[in-house]
Formats: sequence, C-alpha cells, structure tokens
Amino acid sequence: MASKISTDSQIIADQIHSEAIHLLRKLRREDAAGGLNAPRLSALSVIVFAGPLTLGGLAAAEQVRPPTMTRIVDALEEQRLVTRSRNELDGRRTHITATPAGKKLLMLGRERRVRALAKQVAALAPADRAKLQAAVEILKQIIGAI
Repeated sequence: MASKISTDSQIIADQIHSEAIHLLRKLRREDAAGGLNAPRLSALSVIVFAGPLTLGGLAAAEQVRPPTMTRIVDALEEQRLVTRSRNELDGRRTHITATPAGKKLLMLGRERRVRALAKQVAALAPADRAKLQAAVEILKQIIGAI
C-alpha cells in the first residue's frame, strides 16, 4: 500500500525541483568559458569524481548508450583531458582516467559556478543567508534519503 503524500509536500517538492533545474541552467552559463559542451563536461565530472571507470560503467552512470559514450570519450581523449589504459586482469577492458589537465579544467569550472552563486548569496541579508544555510542542511537530509 502506497503512503499518501500531503498536497503541501507535493507543492514544496515541485518548487524545489523547478528551482534546482533553473539554478543549474543559469550556472551552466559559466561552463562556456571551459570550452566543453554539457555531455563532455558531465562525463569528465563523473570520471574525475568516480573514476577510473570502464566505458560501460561511464555510459551507465551518464545514462547513455556505449556508442554515444565512445564518441564523448574519444573527444575528451583528443583534448588530452582523459586517458585510457588496459585492465591488467582483462585486456579487453579499458579504464578511463582524468588527466591532470582534465581535473584542472573541471575544478576551474566548478570554481566559476561557485563564485557566480556566491555573489548572489553574499548579496542576501544575514538573516536570509542563515535561512539558506538551514535549507541546505535540510536538502542534504532529503537527498541522503532518496
């Protein structure tokens, strides 16, 4: 039996969902300075934070088909942002690892996005910043439970 969710919970969830999407879209504008399109940047992020990964593992994480991921990884490798290495136990498998240049590019992009967001947070009144911090803690709890 499914539990009943209150209308106010539905409304709040819908608002969080909508605002999260808008926030990410606006911050994505900062990514243009890095020179990578969204799919490449997303794949590089997964490789940096969860790698090294196989091509299949990366495709699954990004929810795309392996041929699509092959094209993305080929482009990242051409830009010297990732490398491929053979699995020592199974020569048919390769692992994809971020290069120092790939890690640097990703971290600089993150710094630009955080800086853009921090400017907006800094403009808030101290009481609103405190409320926002409390909301962040609540969001962490929600995300941890999903």
